[in-house]
Amino acid sequence: MKNPRFTVLAALILLALAIPLANARTWNDNQGNDNSNRTTGAVYIMTNDPAGNQVIRYDRANDGSLAFSGKFSTGGLGATGLTGSNQGGLVLSSNGRTLLVVNAGSNDISIFQVHQNILSLTDKTSSHGIMPISLTLHNRLVYVLNAGGKDSVGNIAGYKLDSEGELTPIAGSVQPLSGITAPAQISFNPQGTVLVVTEKTTNKIDTYTVNGDGVASAPISHASSGNTPFGFAFSNRGTLIVSEAAGGTLSSYSVSNAGSLTTISGSVPDNQLAPCWVVVTENSKYAYTTNAHSGTISSYTVDRNGVIHLLQSIAATTGSGDIDMALTRNSGYLYVSIISSQSTQGYKVHDDGSLSWVTTITGVPAGADGLAAD
Repeated sequence: MKNPRFTVLAALILLALAIPLANARTWNDNQGNDNSNRTTGAVYIMTNDPAGNQVIRYDRANDGSLAFSGKFSTGGLGATGLTGSNQGGLVLSSNGRTLLVVNAGSNDISIFQVHQNILSLTDKTSSHGIMPISLTLHNRLVYVLNAGGKDSVGNIAGYKLDSEGELTPIAGSVQPLSGITAPAQISFNPQGTVLVVTEKTTNKIDTYTVNGDGVASAPISHASSGNTPFGFAFSNRGTLIVSEAAGGTLSSYSVSNAGSLTTISGSVPDNQLAPCWVVVTENSKYAYTTNAHSGTISSYTVDRNGVIHLLQSIAATTGSGDIDMALTRNSGYLYVSIISSQSTQGYKVHDDGSLSWVTTITGVPAGADGLAAD
């Protein structure tokens, strides 16, 4: 027969051990149930400082709020006059693990690998032109858009990105723009077979076909539907949606494998001033543009056939000088850079395309450029 005193003592020891374990489990469960402040992604912007360019990372929580995480040197230089002139100065890979950044003042490109909340600089290489302003990435192919100087024609140049985060130039990939102009953006179509470049002062949209080796063809220039084609984005069905800053309009186009453009919706007004930056949601149902002179965001619906319709002329009011935009990978949140208030604002994207404000981060350096999010 067991000694009763030993039985009671053993029970007390087990109870003493169980209480802290239960408390720890309850604390952990509560932490797991409170997802509002858990880091689930990040937003990136570059300082574009002519004395030394840096990337600023903000951690993104489940509720869309942002918190400063760190600054990381690109090893290159920013440039006065870049801010507000371009789209795509920072580009994030689809898996969020590689970040590409232009250094407009030193004519080179920096590559970072993302490890949790740390950016590791893996390469910095020449842009093969003057004043790189925009980048695009498709699988392992990278192209950069060089704006050129006031007396020189801009160009594009291609690279292959390896698994170590280093770039190798593609022979024969350097191609000119249509002339001396003010380009805004370069991007691949979803298939990676055509590159598109917008030229603001010539009112042209250039296309370049890309062969299996990643080599771009000579440019094919097309007249834009409206004046000052600026930022643009593709739907996942390949519809090209372009802002027209001078006219307060957006147009949509189909793009053939041969690089030809066909207008689908020509110059649909948003009734705002200077729409310049464009993003399209992952499901391709909605497009948004920032209106820099109105301080607003406008929203459009996108039909399956590429026809666009104005949804809300003012989907959100940001304050004047709203420029770059970025959607998270699942398009749950939209982030906007505001140069007048040196801030970044975040909005929840609802199923009906409407937006609601969720966060504002202040203290963004003057002259900052580009925006990327995951």
